[in-house]
This record gives sequence, C-alpha cells and structure tokens, in this order.
Amino acid sequence: MRFDLTDLNLLVACIETGSLTQGAQRTHIALAAASARISLMERRLNVQLLERSRKGVVPTPAGEAMLKHARIILGNVGALEADVAEFAGGLRGRVRLLSNTNALTEFLPQALGCFLAGHRDISVTVEERLSHDIVRAVTEGEADIGIVAGTADIAGLQSYRFASDRLALVVPTASHLGPEALAFETILSEDFVGLQETSAIQAFVAGLAERAGRPIKLRMQMLGFDAVCRMVENGAGIAIVPESSAHRAQKSMDVRIVPLIDPWARRDLRLCVREVCQLTPVAFTLFEHLREYGESGAESECESSASSDQ
Repeated sequence: MRFDLTDLNLLVACIETGSLTQGAQRTHIALAAASARISLMERRLNVQLLERSRKGVVPTPAGEAMLKHARIILGNVGALEADVAEFAGGLRGRVRLLSNTNALTEFLPQALGCFLAGHRDISVTVEERLSHDIVRAVTEGEADIGIVAGTADIAGLQSYRFASDRLALVVPTASHLGPEALAFETILSEDFVGLQETSAIQAFVAGLAERAGRPIKLRMQMLGFDAVCRMVENGAGIAIVPESSAHRAQKSMDVRIVPLIDPWARRDLRLCVREVCQLTPVAFTLFEHLREYGESGAESECESSASSDQ
C-alpha cells in the first residue's frame, strides 16, 4: 500500500473540484496519467475511492476517509517544510514553552522580548494551558519548558522560582465592596466579568467557585485583563485579576483594588522541566535565561512598588 504525495494531492484536488479533469489540471498531471494514478490507488486499497459519472466525481465513504487523512498528511508535510525552511534561513532551533495565564500576560512579554532580541536564531512557540496540563505535557515530552502556579503538583519535574504575583479583586470605584480585604466565598453573590473559558486563570477561579458549592455568576467574558477591567469600570461586574494588571488598570480607569485574603491569592510561579540535562541546546539557552530572570527577583509591579514604599 504505497502512495506518494502526488497521489494524495491528486485525490484531494479531484474531490475538491468534483472533477478528474480539473483535479489533474490543478496538480499539473496529464488526464490519462491522473486517471491511472487514481485507479492504481483503488486497486492497491481494494476499494473504490471515487464515484465517476458524466457530471464528474464524488468520493465514496472510503474516499471521504482517505480525503481526511490525506489532508492531515499534506498539512503535516507543509508544516515540516516550513520548519525546515526556517533553518535554511539561519534558525538554530525552536523551543516549545507552555505557560499559565498569569505568567503569560504579566511576565513573559518582558522576559521573552529581551531573549528573542538577543537570540534571533531561536524561535519560541508559546501556548497558554492550565498548570496541571502543563505538568503533564512537560512530563510526557510534549513541551520543553513549563511555567506553572506554585500550587501545582510538579513531582518528578525539576522546578525553579520564576516570579511572584497576587490575585486581587477589581471593583468599580463606587462599589460597596472593600476597602478591607475579603474572602473569595463572601463575594460569590456578585456578578463577575472574566476571561474566556479557555483561559487558565478563568478555569482556576471557576473551579474554586464550584468547590465552594456556588458557581460563579459570569456576566461577560473578555479576551484580556485590560478589557475585563474596562468592563468592571463600566459596571458590568467585578473581576479577579493579577494584582499587577489591576494596578496598571487603576492608573487609567475608574476602578478600585480590593485584596483577597485567601491563601491561593498569592501566586508563586515555577519554571519546570523534566531534566535540565535533557534539554536541547536551544531549550537550555531559554531555560537559563528564564531561570536567571526568576533569580533576579521577578515580581509584579505592585509588589515592587510596595517594597519601595516601606
């Protein structure tokens, strides 16, 4: 059962155009040769892939299944070619980094910005995940490096301090809440504004509410913390965001920050890998940069300013 990429491209073209003639033209193959290729594929598979008629061709159920896998294979080949082409252009390697929401929005822009500026031959793929998903992905080798909440179970991984922040409540200036610190369970009767459900931090907050037996009343879901705070300013509800985001919003929006007394509000972020010695050279270069960033005392803007005031 041997097929080459030309066979797969031809089959996809014939099905998408509904015509053997047009499929042959799109793949720059003579009509007779194209017909022979399709027939040979059908003989090797011992199944008909296309229903032929005067109106053209349509895929059989077997042809539909073949189309699905052909598209996946051709897509992967295209991605492979694109990746290899980057190396031809001088790329030394690619690193896959997974991060929770807090680190991704508050710390990685600065940390990765200066890294990429100094390492133009390294490419970094960053994806947002829940902390427990990041731990699994790093453990199973799907990602090179992960950044997770300090509360995550990272047994079996090597971990290092990356940064610290807190989650805080953002409310409209005229809100009846605060200014004293509050417990999360005391505010669950309020309307909330949050991030999309795919956000790691939103899933974390929703999980806390469910465990308290009182699902969060989410009125609106936005794409970023700034948009969330803007909706809070306009009375759509209250929100739980990183304190660094809250302080940034407070500078330009009519909102107040109310501290949360819950222990989980303190967010220590950890850098994790399977084993440092197993990292590729380019992954190790990024890992060392992020580890040094953490050792330098990376913290939220609010903690930095609080320290300077004391």
